[in-house]
Amino acid sequence: MKPSLIILSFLFSTLLPISPIDAAGGQWQLLQPSIGISAMHMQLLNNDRVVIYDRTDFGPSNLSLQAGKCLPNSKECTAHSAEYVVAANTFRALTVHTNVWCSSGAVMADGTLIQTGGSFEGERRVRLFEPCSDFTCDWQEINIALGSMRWYASNHILPDGRQIIIGGREQFSYEFYPKVVDNKVYDLPFLAQTNDKGIENNLYPFVFLNVDGNLFVFANNRAILLDYVKNSVVKTYPAIPGGDPRCYPSTGSAVLLPLKIIRAKNVEAEVLVCGGAPKGSYAQAMSGKFIPALNTCARIKITDPKPNWVLETMPLARVMGDVLLLPNGNVLLINGAGAGTAAWELGRDPNLTPVIYRPGNIIGSRFELQNPTTIPRMYHSSAVLLRDGRILVGGSNPNSGYNFTGVLFPTELSLEAFSPSYLDNPNLRPRIVLPASQIKLKYSQKFTVRFRLTGALHPNSVSTTMVSPSFTTHSFSMNQRLLILPTKSKLKRLGNSTYQVKVKLPDSGNLAPSGYYLLFVVHQEIPSQGIWVHISKL
Repeated sequence: MKPSLIILSFLFSTLLPISPIDAAGGQWQLLQPSIGISAMHMQLLNNDRVVIYDRTDFGPSNLSLQAGKCLPNSKECTAHSAEYVVAANTFRALTVHTNVWCSSGAVMADGTLIQTGGSFEGERRVRLFEPCSDFTCDWQEINIALGSMRWYASNHILPDGRQIIIGGREQFSYEFYPKVVDNKVYDLPFLAQTNDKGIENNLYPFVFLNVDGNLFVFANNRAILLDYVKNSVVKTYPAIPGGDPRCYPSTGSAVLLPLKIIRAKNVEAEVLVCGGAPKGSYAQAMSGKFIPALNTCARIKITDPKPNWVLETMPLARVMGDVLLLPNGNVLLINGAGAGTAAWELGRDPNLTPVIYRPGNIIGSRFELQNPTTIPRMYHSSAVLLRDGRILVGGSNPNSGYNFTGVLFPTELSLEAFSPSYLDNPNLRPRIVLPASQIKLKYSQKFTVRFRLTGALHPNSVSTTMVSPSFTTHSFSMNQRLLILPTKSKLKRLGNSTYQVKVKLPDSGNLAPSGYYLLFVVHQEIPSQGIWVHISKL
């Protein structure tokens, strides 16, 4: 630790060529040179604050705990979690009592962040963080709250409001939280079948709620559709052609592409898996040879009766990258490396350049380069979407402790904001004036969205989107979801630069589990700032 940095603070596939568009914009801003900890895990909450944490056994951090918050029987009094206040660009220390290293989580319907598992003494713990308007809220811990050890697991919110926790190191099973209804642990042989001996390549499986209420579960290089209620496999999907692994430690990333809610009974769902490392990369990296990362994305329509993967070539190879949904329905690829794998000091060639993927474009015109950062974001980096449309980027610690000198990639404690090219001209952004943020809505409800827009309106280029903020760690943004809401009235002009439209919410939790979402108006691919909406049955 650097004393001078101590902070006192509160089935067949075709490989299709691409012609990437040259750098079209995007801006970077250094928000904080150091928050004292490394942002290994991040979650945006509905009070516009981001909960961040790394691990408790890195050694002393550079963020001191407040007086009276030091842990008993601890030799040091530093924090391993922080709360970042977006509007004020400030942060404060939070207290975690047990090891949260390589854990998972999601936000419940009431806005509480539920974090599950970790390592060592934390592997069966559950931790709760309830957002508050002041600065009094902190982590609460429940001991032995999980049926199995959950380290490198993935979580997802379910239509009934529970979380499912899937997998983890040597855990070929799943369970639920809370455990009021069901406290069992269910075997999931698929996870054992996708486990590469001595390497794994199936940790942090990619999990998405399909529109039929079942779960798409991807591990290693293939996927199943899981009926988690009956504990049965509904469908087995073909492996991605080539068979290269995409999950930890050959870490790629994945996203459920935007759901267009046009006809409630016929919503199509597609999954995009990008990057990763070729077979054998982990073993090669362990011996000092760093193989170039995969340069492909694989896309599949999971609702098709006979789905097949289609491969596309990215402009830049990427391992350990993050894949995020943007408010306008595009996808952002950011962070990571160009060679090697995840795990301690096994990545090389930082990938500094974000790439936008436009899922609605024709193949060959989907990728667009953005301006690069100057800060490597390697193993243990993360990124989340903020309400204002920027991307909060932090973390990177490929070292087994806080290490700032004498290593190839020092521990990174900074936070950056990346503004995609849609923010290059802020005067062109729509501004929502109705409804007010924090509005409570019901399934199937129709409601009016009123917005202001400077300049000419293009009616056919207006849409309303709803995004579920993600829990991001280890290149996977859990519970991430974007819906394009159906329009139930013609766009109406109310006066100078003011317009309104009526839209309709989804009919059920299969499309959008209850909870807080960010609502955006998008005009010509430029999103407004978001407002918080809460949807539920009541």
